[in-house]
Amino acid sequence: MAKMSTYSFLDSILIITHPDLSSPIVLTGEGAGSVTVTMSETRTVHEVAADGAVMVSKVAGNQGTIAIDVQQTSNVHKKLLNLFNSLVIGKTDKWAQASINIRNIADGAGHICNGVSPQIIPAKAYAKAGAHLTWTFMAADIQNTTVN
Repeated sequence: MAKMSTYSFLDSILIITHPDLSSPIVLTGEGAGSVTVTMSETRTVHEVAADGAVMVSKVAGNQGTIAIDVQQTSNVHKKLLNLFNSLVIGKTDKWAQASINIRNIADGAGHICNGVSPQIIPAKAYAKAGAHLTWTFMAADIQNTTVN
């Protein structure tokens, strides 16, 4: 019999904290479609000389984005909207003080994201059927915490 593995988004938890939040925003799958972590920095650059010699550069950088896809009527969307609105009217030095921690308990994969701020408020369509909205956050530092 072939080896089999399973995955469930319900095994994942996402926690957003910020000094101005009275309690963390916790996402365990309810009202969500997906969470995607994308690193922004190309970590290897190859420079080719006129004679074809290749110089390889190891580039530092752990910044990236976290895209959180939610149903437009979900409680998590309302909480993210409230966080966004409070940050817009708040002090500038509080803008990027959020953290996002993501963990999948089944496979041990995870990310710790610091220096987090909202990139843009999601586009919202007013249509005959409800839709998903994607909240995109930028992070100054993303650490991959995958454990085998």
